Amino acid sequence: MRSLKIERKSRNNPRAKTLRHAARTGRDKSKLQPGSARREQRPTLSERLSAAMKRPMLALTAGLVLLALLAGLLVSGVVGRTLHSAKSAVSGAVAGAGFGVYEIHITGNRRVPTDTIFAALGLKPGQSIFFIDLPAARARIMALDWIQSADVVRRYPDAVTVTVVEKRPFALWQTPPDKEGQSRLAVVERSGGLITTIGAESFAKLPKLIGEGAPETAGELVDAVSVHRAVSARVAAYERVSGRRWNLLLNNGVVVQLPESGWQKELDALEHLIVDEGILERNITEIDLRSPTQYFFVLKSGEKKDVQRDKET
Repeated sequence: MRSLKIERKSRNNPRAKTLRHAARTGRDKSKLQPGSARREQRPTLSERLSAAMKRPMLALTAGLVLLALLAGLLVSGVVGRTLHSAKSAVSGAVAGAGFGVYEIHITGNRRVPTDTIFAALGLKPGQSIFFIDLPAARARIMALDWIQSADVVRRYPDAVTVTVVEKRPFALWQTPPDKEGQSRLAVVERSGGLITTIGAESFAKLPKLIGEGAPETAGELVDAVSVHRAVSARVAAYERVSGRRWNLLLNNGVVVQLPESGWQKELDALEHLIVDEGILERNITEIDLRSPTQYFFVLKSGEKKDVQRDKET
């Protein structure tokens, strides 16, 4: 857990105490002495009737004037500024009473710097804990590249706890060329979701995927290759072809073509060719495993050869 503590502001304010004392003194002086109230003369019946007839018109006129004043204030923005000032004043008073945010605890982050999460949180030192927009703060944190989920919670009276779960990198994906013919490396999740293109070069040990649609479909193939030691040690990249099948690009430049279906069995065949037949020690550039009855090889000279499969293979 990483915690940030903010220096608290002093709540002792001599000027405020003086103002409170003056207010109490003023109230004491304004009290009436016993017997000092005057007896008011009651209006006559005719005066009351005349006043009652005038009230509807006066009320209507006053209402129209009030509506006009409110409309003018809204258009000028005075009301909005007044409400904002009132909210700021209340927030400051609440914070001064001990409910300001002075501690922030952040947990779960390994790749995202704590300062980055704190900045996305968007809190001001000493801000009232009651006026924090938790959904908005969480949304800003969720917008960070590496964040899978985030939880922002108030801890009364003066702390906020942020718990995040980061995305897990699965592979490096070489994106298809853009309009300018440029490709980029991106870190992706197992589900195929793109995490980031920033600093992708530092994840060179991850499996490398090439081709459109590769991130969404590579998981099963990568897992299957990992249990074939000879194949796994030589695979440099997994290339998705036409969205239908895979090629294995080996670290010596040899391309292994796998069929659309049944490729799990062909990994066993490739392991046999590498370990028992020493196929990679020969002068070849391609191995085609798409036929159920034959192996096809392309030599560096461009010559193509085919070999009958053993029935047991």
